[in-house]
Amino acid sequence: LANEVFNQSLALPPNAPDDAKNVELVGQIGGVTDAVAVQGNYAYIGEGARLTVLDISNPNNPTVVGKTLLWSDVVTDVAVSGDYVYVADGISGLRVIDVSDHSNPTEIKNVNTPGEAKGVAVSGGYVYLAAGSGGLRVIDVSTPSNSKDVGNIDTPGFAYGVTVSESYAYVADGLSGLRVINVSTPSAPVEVGSYDTSGYAFDVAVGGGYAYIADGGGGLLVIDVSDPSNPTKIGDYGTLAWAKGVTVSSNYAYVGAGRDLYVIDVSTPSNPVEKGTFNTPGSAEDIAISGSYAYVTNRDYGLRVIDVSDPTDPVEDGYYEMPGSVFSVAVSGNYAYLAAGNGLRVIDVSDPAHSTEIGRYNKPGLGNDIAISGKYAYLTTGDLWVIDVSDPSNPTKKGYSPVPRTLRGIAISGDGDYAYIANDENGLRVIDVSDPSSPKEMGHCDTPGIAYGVAVSGSYAYVADGDNGLRVINVSTPSSPMGIGDYDTPGVAKGVAIDRHYAYVADGWNGLLVIDVSDPAHPQKVGHYAMSHAVSVAISGHYAYIATRTIGLDILDISEPANPVEVGYYRNMPRALNNVKVSDNYIYVSDWDGGLYILRDTLVKPIFLPLVLR
Repeated sequence: LANEVFNQSLALPPNAPDDAKNVELVGQIGGVTDAVAVQGNYAYIGEGARLTVLDISNPNNPTVVGKTLLWSDVVTDVAVSGDYVYVADGISGLRVIDVSDHSNPTEIKNVNTPGEAKGVAVSGGYVYLAAGSGGLRVIDVSTPSNSKDVGNIDTPGFAYGVTVSESYAYVADGLSGLRVINVSTPSAPVEVGSYDTSGYAFDVAVGGGYAYIADGGGGLLVIDVSDPSNPTKIGDYGTLAWAKGVTVSSNYAYVGAGRDLYVIDVSTPSNPVEKGTFNTPGSAEDIAISGSYAYVTNRDYGLRVIDVSDPTDPVEDGYYEMPGSVFSVAVSGNYAYLAAGNGLRVIDVSDPAHSTEIGRYNKPGLGNDIAISGKYAYLTTGDLWVIDVSDPSNPTKKGYSPVPRTLRGIAISGDGDYAYIANDENGLRVIDVSDPSSPKEMGHCDTPGIAYGVAVSGSYAYVADGDNGLRVINVSTPSSPMGIGDYDTPGVAKGVAIDRHYAYVADGWNGLLVIDVSDPAHPQKVGHYAMSHAVSVAISGHYAYIATRTIGLDILDISEPANPVEVGYYRNMPRALNNVKVSDNYIYVSDWDGGLYILRDTLVKPIFLPLVLR
């Protein structure tokens, strides 16, 4: 893991006044890798919500030399020209990065554009941005620090990818296929031709009078664009999975489809022929070719470096990998345990500003939730995995239990003998884990909704049951759990935490509900705080920490449960939050494609001193 260590504190943005209140960013690690561009000895990749610069002078060992500050959305595409990298950053539009000092990549301009920046190409002093619902945007970057939007054209579909050749921009426009746009007058782009593909056009490359389209379920399409006003399909190649990325070099098209990199001979464009494939560990998304190497973004598995000098036998030579998407986090002592898109990841957070991955366990399927009890991590995917983490640097499988349907939230009993699992449409499952090497289902209680989250206190399990709100289940007899009470919340219950005799429910669009469960058979609402799309809640002291999908993190003072009051927040994240945990004054937020964020609670909290009688 030596090539994965990087001083995260060098790349943390200051908190703008509107971004944070009583919360500061301390560290961040991971995030998906969907974008790559290569120039000389450097690869520029999206890593969650920032740009990472890798030295690839030794392709066997890509090494981090610099990272930008964190942004508010996940990087979706990058292009490089000279000393500048142009980043498509989703709802944040275009970011212009000065990389003249590779160790200190610095944003010099942000051009906010309508839509969602998905694809980017640079040519002749202009950047062409595929802006999703915003169509094609043309941005003058002749003076990079003063880049400005100068032209645009709407497209009928969703502009996902773009490339430029001579006076034409070729846009991969989702369900609307290929759009050919004359950009000889950048301020007034005009569509001159189109081809409605059979699939979903994600990406496009152009060479020798042909456009090569990664067309989702349609595989690779070859379109003759020698007459831009009349694009004509002349060839295709069916891929086993959806084709999402394509680039062309010499006589070969390199296509990312599912886990596979396809090397396709297009020397005869009307008859593409597969020469070789390489099965990557993740999802092959974006591809850059330099010399005899293909640099393939692998989403949850970072960047893979594939030697394609023999097209019939592509071989991986090196990789750069960090935790990818992070769905959930559990904290114990000096370690954060991540349920990630690439398995269990163990992060040393003894110094949260310099968090580093020290151990991993790869398993099939995406991790949905994770809990720690003693020396074991309990990970829900499509099944339950029990992993021995007594040596955090070497997690090993201890036990496994198949469970029907999707597993979501998990909680462990105080004695460590039982795991309680929110089992999607199948309600609550109770698993005996007293022998971690042989977990066995003990009991099951169906719920009417979709069980997303679960918390356990005493003899009761509290289930966040989607549209059916909070369900209270008596688990005093694990072999026959029984529903005894419920409260039908107005929203969609996604997460729940218990403190004393209150249940705090993250109720989707309805915000946070405070429910008195002192009588478990008759839960009663006592408090409410409105916010958008609350999905997870953690309680520490007199404060509730709520992760949302739209506004980031909120902190509420719940010293009066009937009257929660906002006292803190943090907004500068991609806002696809999925889970939140609190340990000491640190807040650990799993931000899905954005990775793990570590925040510090800076609230001035009351100190209660003992009363001394004299």
